[in-house]
Amino acid sequence: MRVHIADHPLITHKLTVLRDATTPSPMFRQLTEELMTLLAYEATRSVRVEECEVTTPVTTTTGVKIADPKPLVVPILRAGLGMLEGMTKLIPTAEVGFLGLVRDEETLKPTTYAERLPDNLAGRQCFALDPMLATGGSLAAAITYLFDRGATEVTAVCLLGTPEGVHAIESLVGDRDVTLVLGALDERLDQKGFIVPGLGDAGDRLYGTTV
Repeated sequence: MRVHIADHPLITHKLTVLRDATTPSPMFRQLTEELMTLLAYEATRSVRVEECEVTTPVTTTTGVKIADPKPLVVPILRAGLGMLEGMTKLIPTAEVGFLGLVRDEETLKPTTYAERLPDNLAGRQCFALDPMLATGGSLAAAITYLFDRGATEVTAVCLLGTPEGVHAIESLVGDRDVTLVLGALDERLDQKGFIVPGLGDAGDRLYGTTV
C-alpha cells in the first residue's frame, strides 16, 4: 500500500480553518470542496490515460485522454458527499457510485446500509472518498466491497487520518493495489474513536447538525 500525505501550504491553511470549531457549515462545505480538488491532483497521478491525436490551430500532435473504462468515484455516505464536487470538477468524465456505511458508536464497527455501484467493477480504477480515517473500519469495509466487486485498483482520499487508521488499512489490503492520500496525519484516536486534534464530526459540520 502506498501512503501519500499532502505537503502543501494551501492544504494546511484550509485544514486549519476546518479545524476551527467556530467555522460555520457553509464555509466548511466550501473549504472541503476546495481541499478535495487539491488532494485530487495527488490522487489522480496514476489515473489511466491513452494516447490520442489532436489537431491544434497549427498542426496535428499526440496527446492523452482518460482511458476507458472511466474512473469510478465512490463517496462514502454521508460525509463523503461533501468531497464529491471537488473530485468531479477535476475529472468530470468519471462515473459516480455511492456506498452508505454507518458506524456503531459502541463497537465502532461499520454496517452497509446503501449501495449504488455497477455490478461488475472488473478493470476499474476506483476513488473512495471519506473525510476522516479514524479507526479505519468504514474505509476498510468500503475498500473490501470495491475489490469484491472486481476493482483492480483503489485510491482512498481522506482529509485527515490517524496512525491507527493507516495501520488498519495496511493490515487489510495485503498486496492489493491501494493508495491512501491524506491531507494530514493527526496524532491519535481518543477513547471514543475520534481523531485528535481532528475537526469533530465531518458529517455534522458539513450539514449543520452539530449539537
